[in-house]
Amino acid sequence: MLYPLLRPLLFSLDAERAHETTLSMLNLAHKLHILRLAMPAQVIAPVTAMGITFPNAVGLAAGLDKNGAHIDALADMGFGFIEIGTITPEPQPGNPKPRMFRVVEHQGIINRMGFNNHGVVALLNNVAQSRFNGVLGINIGKNASTPIERAADDYLACMDQVYTAASYIAVNISSPNTKNLRQLQQGEELSALLGALKSRQQQLADQHGRYVPLAVKIAPDLEPDEIADVARLLVHHRIDGVIAGNTTLSRSEIAGHPRANEAGGLSGAPLAARATILISELARQLDGALPIIGVGGIFDGNEAVEKIRAGAKLVQLYSGLVYRGPRLIAQAARAIAKEQRRVG
Repeated sequence: MLYPLLRPLLFSLDAERAHETTLSMLNLAHKLHILRLAMPAQVIAPVTAMGITFPNAVGLAAGLDKNGAHIDALADMGFGFIEIGTITPEPQPGNPKPRMFRVVEHQGIINRMGFNNHGVVALLNNVAQSRFNGVLGINIGKNASTPIERAADDYLACMDQVYTAASYIAVNISSPNTKNLRQLQQGEELSALLGALKSRQQQLADQHGRYVPLAVKIAPDLEPDEIADVARLLVHHRIDGVIAGNTTLSRSEIAGHPRANEAGGLSGAPLAARATILISELARQLDGALPIIGVGGIFDGNEAVEKIRAGAKLVQLYSGLVYRGPRLIAQAARAIAKEQRRVG
């Protein structure tokens, strides 16, 4: 209820500074034991996917808490699951600032952050200090300095380290802000990467006596034949889930806006239709072989349900939280629960 009052203050700040300020405020409210009191109660409407039972179908998308430094505060907000990262093996500063921009007239955000993070060791220290015992996804990527032909080395190095701390591991091959990263979604490169990840997953499962699912995060800019190829390889390599999708490089939805020429990925309301089309086509190609986590442009309960009807099993929020505030979490979870009851 307070967010509409706080939003003008936050929007008066640079977008990245507002992001950091918001997280600091959430941490303080959590430590004072007032954050949970200010939030709606968590919606309990369990969903099972990837062998995991989620308290509800609404999760936090990667990118908001890159280093896992705010897990307990975010848990107070009623998410069914939290995904942290994207994390890389070594710390890196990301791209030069400014690198995040609001497109307020379209309820969008453009970012070119570039996997800025403190490295996998720092993230794991934060996870160890957290009291959260819910579903935690850890999103992994590659360092910008690692040549694309050695990208698998970085993903495997991260996977080795985060395996025991994660409920599931998300493999980010679709950020537009790391040079050449998206080519890992193509043909032989994707097959080789998925094969290496799946082999290491089995080794780690045998070593630790625990199977941690893998989900691959793909871009909304793939053409239908590319979606078909991705779906075929995900099934072939027995990947556990797919996150559809990431930010878009398209500017057709904000054509003419002063920020339209900013480099980076566009998220928020302008992404909504494109993301739903991706989910729908992916669901058609997969035919139920693995669950889809739908992401992109969810600003109310109806839009969350739209992703479910398109074929998603779960959804994630990020930009919608910036524009609508945390009440969106319970609103989306209730709407999906109602839809689940409707379809039986």
